[in-house]
Amino acid sequence: MALMTSAECAPRTGRRRPGPRSAFAFLPWLLLGMGAFSNVVRGETPNPWVGGIGLLVFNSLYVSVVLQTFDPRRRDVRWTYTALGGMAVVTYGLAIGYGGPWLALFPLLSLAAGTSLRGRRLAWTVGVLTVSAAVTGAWRDADAWSAVTSGYGTLLSGLVTAAILALSEKVVELRETREELARVAVEQERLRFSRDLHDLLGHTLSLIVVKSEAARRLAPHDPDSSLRQIADIETVGRQALTEIREAVTGYRESGLGTELDRARDTLASAGIDAVVHRSGPTPSPVTGALLSWVVREAVTNVVRHSGATTCRIDVTGTADETRLTVTDDGRSAAGDGGRPSSNGAQPSGNGSQPSGSGLRGLTERLAQAGGELEWGPGKTGGFRVTARLAADVGQHVLR
Repeated sequence: MALMTSAECAPRTGRRRPGPRSAFAFLPWLLLGMGAFSNVVRGETPNPWVGGIGLLVFNSLYVSVVLQTFDPRRRDVRWTYTALGGMAVVTYGLAIGYGGPWLALFPLLSLAAGTSLRGRRLAWTVGVLTVSAAVTGAWRDADAWSAVTSGYGTLLSGLVTAAILALSEKVVELRETREELARVAVEQERLRFSRDLHDLLGHTLSLIVVKSEAARRLAPHDPDSSLRQIADIETVGRQALTEIREAVTGYRESGLGTELDRARDTLASAGIDAVVHRSGPTPSPVTGALLSWVVREAVTNVVRHSGATTCRIDVTGTADETRLTVTDDGRSAAGDGGRPSSNGAQPSGNGSQPSGSGLRGLTERLAQAGGELEWGPGKTGGFRVTARLAADVGQHVLR
């Protein structure tokens, strides 16, 4: 049947009515009225002019309703209900007046209602039409079989039409939802990769620059120390390649202890005294991985922008929360008009809205995990970054 071409649904419900490719698929059903038309042509109907005009009005209203329901903007309007009401008047008048083949107008009216009505309106309309068709058939034709076929045909045409079109609409909605979920997943993965790549390269390149400068300074008078710095650069480069591969595949979960050791080494290579203090229970692997990103970004900013001589990293844990604080004694936002973050942007004065891409990305990442990140001038000068996270963050936030 033409009604079942759900594969031909429109790709967007906002452009046209889902279901068959066009409303013309419903027009052949007007052939159900050929029996009544034949009676008029052959003069077997009393007052054939009345019957002919009634058929013309009914068919015109049927075509109007069906065509209109395929435009969502014109589907639920007053004219639709007015046209259905006009069809009902003609149907009851001709079916009660003539009986016989004129009872086929009830299934056609039910079909038209099925294309335009939904919910309780449809249920009540089809129910009333079904009972009316059965009662009219039994009364006019005095035939139980006529009553059964008229009622059954009316019930089936309305409900099946509505069910197929409603199912087509749901199929289109599910397809659009699937496409939207796929698009969001791609955007989230792109954002994850962008953040990981920024944090990885920012830290690694800063460390390579610091060790290269140290190797250059040591080369004239201490070649052995210079060679050790160059060896460290090679090690850092190889480690960076491994981390980038892990970031691409999405499986990178740097441990907090490992990151703190790297931070201590990076700060020492830059001539900054590093003080690392940990207390409380060890956070979960996911919480530790998220805090590792904060350590990496904060230490990178200290090395690149602070001019500090000392940097202190405190990790304090409880059964419910883990708190990380990175404090340095370098130039603060209050002292020099704003110390740039990892991309050279200026931080906000209150520390609540980071403007650098690195800290802003970390703020979003921690917010997704139910945590928060604050940054700004320290109470006694310098600069401070503070992160708070639940002790048992779920695995999904790493993606």
